[in-house]
Amino acid sequence: MLELALKGNKTYWIWIACLVCVMAAGGYFYWEQLEYGLMVTGQSRDVSWGFYTAQMTYFVGVAAGGVMLVLPYYLHNYKQFGKITLLGEFLAVAALVMCLLYLLVHLGQPARALNVFLYPTPGSMLFWDGNVLFGYLILNIIIGWNVLEAERNGTKAPGWVKILIYVSIPMAFSIHTITAFIYCGLPGRGFWLTAVLAPRFLASAFAAGPSILILLCLLIRKITRFNPGRKAIQTLAVIVAYSLIANVFFLICEVFVVFYSKIPSHIAHIKYLYFGYHGHNALVPWMWTSVFCMVLAILLLVIPVTRKNHTILIFSCVLVFIGTWIDKGLGMIAGGFIPSALHHVTEYVPTAHEIIISAGVTAIGLLILTVLYKITISVKTYNMNR
Repeated sequence: MLELALKGNKTYWIWIACLVCVMAAGGYFYWEQLEYGLMVTGQSRDVSWGFYTAQMTYFVGVAAGGVMLVLPYYLHNYKQFGKITLLGEFLAVAALVMCLLYLLVHLGQPARALNVFLYPTPGSMLFWDGNVLFGYLILNIIIGWNVLEAERNGTKAPGWVKILIYVSIPMAFSIHTITAFIYCGLPGRGFWLTAVLAPRFLASAFAAGPSILILLCLLIRKITRFNPGRKAIQTLAVIVAYSLIANVFFLICEVFVVFYSKIPSHIAHIKYLYFGYHGHNALVPWMWTSVFCMVLAILLLVIPVTRKNHTILIFSCVLVFIGTWIDKGLGMIAGGFIPSALHHVTEYVPTAHEIIISAGVTAIGLLILTVLYKITISVKTYNMNR
């Protein structure tokens, strides 16, 4: 089926060429990072995880969000998701590739990533995270490709595929749960030391992943002859709304516990993020922008009239993307390091190297997504016309 990706109009190939150019720029800056080390990034002794880790954390959530399609369709026979379940699984594939690449570029010596598999350490959350991410990626590739091939041939997928689908559902929850455990398992970081971190990660994942899928479905409907289905998109929008409500509720719970208990090791991080700390307030406008975006998105998605208007729905999903990315990406990672355990403030700003390398990694993910979606839509469009 790969030959289907080689057939496209002028716009398609211009898009591919643009992605390749961004990848080339990212590759050049990554070569410089390998040459000079992580000193070219904005990371420091006090802030050792930065933009790469934030991107990785966010896109793990996007990958996990695909379960919001798989679970209703395969376990509850929700037929409306039949047209877009594969789109969700292939979005997870692209997101997982980006996650693993972000982990690699974060390392000063990328070859050492193999130590996770060569020297298993079950007591380490990094060991489990690397394995579940790679395992979930392989599962989605096998499941998605075999289901699509069966659809192309007009037959049912092999029986063993359904077993893999059932295995993939708990793994979707586990990839983001274990990612959260990496953070909340560090006793020296008060901001992350909370049992509600994993539920908060999952809630944001179930908002971010489907919101991106909605945007992709609406784009696909506009530029191709494939219609993902209005009811499926509206159901996804409802899932996004209530998942986002849960995410904001968990954030409120965090704020209450912090300010009511007045634990110094925790309250300092919240103050820095939302109000500034000893004159340092680089992230304050970002965090309030996140809160504004999420609250406004909730209002627009909960009200049926605004949710059913596709123009407003697009705007709402963009708000969800911005709000959750700032909250769980930039704020969550930098906020855990600033201030330090000794209450010293070393602010973090990503450098051009980090941004361009990240753009290159994202371009790789978008290229994979484009190819997989091109094949999927070609098969589905052919089946509709035959």
